[in-house]
Amino acid sequence: MPIVRFPDPKEAGPDGLLAVGGDLHPISLMNAYRQGIFPWPIEEGEPLLWFSPPERGVLDFSEIHIPKSLKKFLKKNSFRISFDEAFDQVIEACASGRPTWITNELTEAYKVFHREGHAHSVEVWDGDELVGGLYGVESDGSFAGESMFHLRPNTSKLALLKLAEHLQTRGLHWMDIQVMTPHMKALGAKLIPRKEFLNRLVLTRSQGLRLFD
Repeated sequence: MPIVRFPDPKEAGPDGLLAVGGDLHPISLMNAYRQGIFPWPIEEGEPLLWFSPPERGVLDFSEIHIPKSLKKFLKKNSFRISFDEAFDQVIEACASGRPTWITNELTEAYKVFHREGHAHSVEVWDGDELVGGLYGVESDGSFAGESMFHLRPNTSKLALLKLAEHLQTRGLHWMDIQVMTPHMKALGAKLIPRKEFLNRLVLTRSQGLRLFD
């Protein structure tokens, strides 16, 4: 049975752990993301862990920092960018890194989530070769970035910046990155308290944005 209700995100423990167990049915996933909750499996076959961290990583598009070297790359690159052309390839590439939290179960669940119109990908192509990209989840007009990969320097950053441009054209001015990483911090991401993050979700929901066709 899909998870119809999760505990209140404010009840999560100090490490952000909110619930253990359940499933990755599309209804369960959507119910989670709408409340600012995300799954984070530890190992294949182990019970699912659901998190709502006390501090949440977010990227405000107006605060994106682009280093000089990246600016030079953006001016000279000839890669083609696409959206939702190769979701399965993107998530499989993200999962191929080691170590990874993207289990086989999670990979297959998000492929279904994509086919139902909730998970989306950005692809970076060099000719016919997929050389970078990312995937994430849209829920009620907000977007949560899940994972990215690159086979050429800066291609994951290119995917992220193109995603930010796209989301801004749809009226969204920030995105959820869940957990802070050095890579995202260098681009201008920051941590905000859980309460502020949940308030952002409510405000964004009230705007009725449609991020992807």
